[in-house]
Amino acid sequence: MEYSELYAKRIHQLCKQRGLSINKLADMAGLRQSSIDNIVNGRTKNPGTVNLHKIALAFGMTLAEFLDFEELNNYSFEE
Repeated sequence: MEYSELYAKRIHQLCKQRGLSINKLADMAGLRQSSIDNIVNGRTKNPGTVNLHKIALAFGMTLAEFLDFEELNNYSFEE
């Protein structure tokens, strides 16, 4: 799995858990829906810290909490 795919997976999981659509998440984060669509569909490989922070806040999380998940923590850059 590519590094950027981990963000997409995390966003999908959190949206599902919270019953949010990508459109609703975009509204809550103050981002365009296309920006989040590009992240979750793999067109944006490096979404940037500011966008990830806005997404985290929309989920009611700190950026650290948003980035603290098993797949990312166990990611190996050597593969």
